[in-house]
Parts: sequence; C-alpha cells; structure tokens
Amino acid sequence: MNENIKLLTIQDISCYGQCSITVALPMISAFGIETAILPSAVLSTHTSGFTDFTVRDLTEDLPEIRKHWEKEEISFDAIYTGFIASAEQLDYIKDIIDSRLKPDGLVFVDPAMADHGEFYNGFDQEFADKMGELCKLGDYILPNTTEACYLLHKPWKENFTREEMLEMANELSEFTKRYVILKGDTNEKNKMGMIVLDKKDSSVDVVYNDKVDYVSHGTGDVFASSFVGSTISGKSPSQSAKIAGELTKKAIEKTVGDETHTYGVKFEQVIPEIYGLLDSI
Repeated sequence: MNENIKLLTIQDISCYGQCSITVALPMISAFGIETAILPSAVLSTHTSGFTDFTVRDLTEDLPEIRKHWEKEEISFDAIYTGFIASAEQLDYIKDIIDSRLKPDGLVFVDPAMADHGEFYNGFDQEFADKMGELCKLGDYILPNTTEACYLLHKPWKENFTREEMLEMANELSEFTKRYVILKGDTNEKNKMGMIVLDKKDSSVDVVYNDKVDYVSHGTGDVFASSFVGSTISGKSPSQSAKIAGELTKKAIEKTVGDETHTYGVKFEQVIPEIYGLLDSI
C-alpha cells in the first residue's frame, strides 16, 4: 500500500530518550513508509529530566540540504514536522515544504513546543506565533491543549469542558488547511479524547481511548508518528486518531511499573501491533 510513498520528517535527534526522530523513524517505517529525516538539532538526551545535556543546532545546514535535494530532484509525498529548534528554522522549513513537497503532497504539523501549561525550555510566545504560521501550511495539525492555548493566546487550565474544547478546535481551524486534531479531552471518566475537526465540511468527531494515569516524555511523538503512518495508510482522521491513541496507550502500559525507565515509553514493544490495529479499526 505504501511502497512508493516517501515521507520526510523534520525534528530533532535526541540521541538518548525515546522521542522525536528516534520515535518517528522506526514507527513510520513500520507502516511500510519510506522515511527520510532532516534533523533540526542533535542533543545528547532530551531536555526533560536530564541536566547538562549537549545541543548542536543545525539551523545553518537546513538551506544547504534543501539546495542539494533540489539539485538531485529529491521530493516527498508527505512532510511531518515535530520539535523545531528555533524560530529561524521555521522559515527554512517553510522553504523546504514549498520546494520539496510534491504538488499533491500532505503536510502534518505537530507544534511540539509546550505541555502541562508551560513552554518547553527555550520557547516563548514569539516562537508560538511563528509556529502558527507554519501550522497554516499543514493539512493536519496536532496540538495538545497547552500548544493550542499558546497558538490562540488563551489561558491554559488542567481541564476544559466539552464546549470549550470544541470552541478551541473551531478557532484552531484558522491554523490549518483542513484538519485539526486537538489532544487532551478529559470529559469522559477514565478516557482520553481527541477532537477531530474537518474545516472543509465543518464536521467534528470525538475519539476516545482508555486513559492510563502516567506521564512520560515522548508520548506525543508516539501519537503523532502513529497518526501520520495510519493516515498515509489510508485511514480517516478519526480512525488514525483512534489507532494512534491505542498505540500510545499500549506503549505507556508497557512502561508503567519500571522505575528504571522514566525517560520515555517503550514504544518499540508495540510496533508489532500496528497491522492488527490497521485491520481492526
């Protein structure tokens, strides 16, 4: 199904810590999708729970890589962006999308910049506003509630009512070409929900998975990578959200109870379940 599809993912490499490209590359490849990478930075570890980590910013490499790809006539059927190292990189990435995405290609933007009411280290509202401009190139955007609030200049809170979630998803439609996948609906007991909005026909769906009370770095990357893989495999946005939620939940369940594994989730152990979920959902 995906043997001729070529996808590019643009995000950082955290050499240790199960996130970003070290999640996206194996997970999307497991869907049978040829996956190329463009690192935005190289870190010795991710930034959550580690100190004195090293960071090498690759901003200056991005335009040179684009030029080489142009020379070699390398292009992509889809581009998926995740953690971007700086506001300056966002302009380069827009150039890459403009020049290297095929005319009928898809763009997935995970505005990975904040969670639990706070920006990640080094980000601020100015960055969020520039991220909003990148989101507008996306056919799909996948923010959590914190990222949505920064995009919309709204105050964040731990829980939003269903009406507030729907209102936020509707407002986010100005930041996407078509689909909003808003993560973090907590209005059903013991469930975690995603609002799936299609601005083309004004349809809205709410997709739920069982909630696991465990917080870990990298779950957003597992969700986004699974969503991208499922969508390119032909699933609808609601089906893809369901599959991505199930794989994320299962990865968390594999990790809970292991006190030596607090830096990420064991997503590798759920990769064999991908095709079963594609067949059943």
